[in-house]
Amino acid sequence: MEIKATRTLVKSASELWELADDPARMEAWAKSLVQTQTPLEIVVTERKPGRRLTWRACAGGGSAEIAVALAEKGFGTAVEITARRPSAGPTASDALERLLDELGSPDRRPFFAG
Repeated sequence: MEIKATRTLVKSASELWELADDPARMEAWAKSLVQTQTPLEIVVTERKPGRRLTWRACAGGGSAEIAVALAEKGFGTAVEITARRPSAGPTASDALERLLDELGSPDRRPFFAG
């Protein structure tokens, strides 16, 4: 089953690419999608820097393929996350929305001299 989530985020494509193209983050996202805590093997199947990243995650408990597409849009970047897995329920859609939340969240807190 395939599910998608899209959102325009107020970050540059290069900032988002740096976040997405991180093996630990790819594994964490895949674990969230297949709902497992066991280690997953991550295999990148497509890498177009700044534009598209696709990877497959496999483990005894399940598998998934995740694709992140980035496109400049106005003052931000349009992000589309597509996930394919054998079965998807409401939690899979929620997982993709959480991934978009994570990508869109501020990386650093403002400096405060108190």
